[in-house]
Amino acid sequence: MATTRHYLAVDLGASSGRVVLGAWEGTRFSLSEVHRFPNGPVRVHDALYSDVLGLWREINEGIARAARASGGQMDAVGLDTWGVDFALLDRGGALVGNPRHYRDRRTDEILEPAFELVPRDEIFEATGLQVWQINTLFQLFSMVRTGDAQLDAASTLLPLPNLFYYWMGAGTCAEYTVASTTECLDLRKRAWANELITRLGIRPEIFPALVEPGTEIGSLRSELAADAGLSGRTRIVAVGSHDSASAAGAVPGLDDKSAFISSGTWSVMGMETSRPVVNSRVLATGFTNEGGLGGRTLLLKNLTGLWLLQECRRSWQRAGRDYGWDQLLSLADASEPFRSLIDPEAPDFLSPADMTAAIRAFSLRTGQPAPEDPGAMVRCCLESLALRYRIALGELEELTARKVDALRIVGGGSQNRLLCQLAADACGVPVIAGPTEATALGNLMAQAIGAGELAGIDQGRVAVGNSIAVDTYEPHPSDRWADAVERARVWGQIAGR
Repeated sequence: MATTRHYLAVDLGASSGRVVLGAWEGTRFSLSEVHRFPNGPVRVHDALYSDVLGLWREINEGIARAARASGGQMDAVGLDTWGVDFALLDRGGALVGNPRHYRDRRTDEILEPAFELVPRDEIFEATGLQVWQINTLFQLFSMVRTGDAQLDAASTLLPLPNLFYYWMGAGTCAEYTVASTTECLDLRKRAWANELITRLGIRPEIFPALVEPGTEIGSLRSELAADAGLSGRTRIVAVGSHDSASAAGAVPGLDDKSAFISSGTWSVMGMETSRPVVNSRVLATGFTNEGGLGGRTLLLKNLTGLWLLQECRRSWQRAGRDYGWDQLLSLADASEPFRSLIDPEAPDFLSPADMTAAIRAFSLRTGQPAPEDPGAMVRCCLESLALRYRIALGELEELTARKVDALRIVGGGSQNRLLCQLAADACGVPVIAGPTEATALGNLMAQAIGAGELAGIDQGRVAVGNSIAVDTYEPHPSDRWADAVERARVWGQIAGR
């Protein structure tokens, strides 16, 4: 009988964090969430910071709870977070300041000054990454522009996951998948883009050595392990430390003929490729290249996701109407289809004071009836997301010269049965939904690969498939989706996109 191995996945999302204990039983994982906690940026005066000390406290609590659940034994721990954010350390290894959050306003209007030194297309050519002001490169350039003393005092830059690894007991390094979100990395050379960094006035020597996902980078500090109640050595493994990489890594059956969507607050749609795809069409369509597991590249696009529904529900709650998700989906299912559609990527929906009001205003401005009741509003949101999936999938097929025959949805959105069916109908291919816990499973899978329990990502995906159940949604063809695409082209003109 195979020995059960215990791995711990720390998954830090933009709005919440969780710690998941995974038991590897030889052919499958069993999961147990031992700790969940809220997460969000902290504003001080006019600056927005990541609450790294608060997160560190919760990580320690999660390790302690996992130790109790596993009888004091933990083979390894891995951690993933969102991308682009970072910490700066001085020569003694201490923080030179509180790490800023990517939504901080310091990068507003930073792109044009950067393009004066390095044109947009040259930045994209060097990195393969879509040019976004929130990326690490432009956060650092904003510090250069203001003469920020913290940058002068910095000896080492650590992507946020690697800060927590360092505090756990690892050395200073940068895991490849999260480093790929910085726009400071040459994905084709798999090395820091030192020439680009230098042209923007950033010191390349602050960037640490890169490590591949699945690499053992240290052991849990003895005092941390003792406080948690762990006995024996717990390895620290640099998993796919960007949450999108971990989620994509855990998509069962993902192959050259299928695309994936990691569905949550954001919808991340993409395909795996053997190398970065860098050309003018990729740049024009808003796709980007990021590091994946197993030496693969993720050609993907970040789309608005369940944020629309989350904010609508928040608006109704403020008005004293607290609808449950099942109730809202039932109302939406009974509502008239294709009555009102929006462009989820329009600036109107980025951060409105009232999402329902923003949706009604967009509908009226584009010559459509405004959805008034909750069922019509949710139907509008879900059909609009599915329409955006259809458009992005067509672009993805063009960029890769591949025909997709299945769309695999993982994450929280895989539980939304109406969204999954609408996505199948819109895209004209079956949707395979699940696992919900893709990010945690990808994290655990990388630890098992690093331990030699799994031979690689392909075997790991088989193990994930053994661990969960999936649902399949067959498409119901309709010409109304093609009509909806034409409506979207008109919106682009009316809404100024």
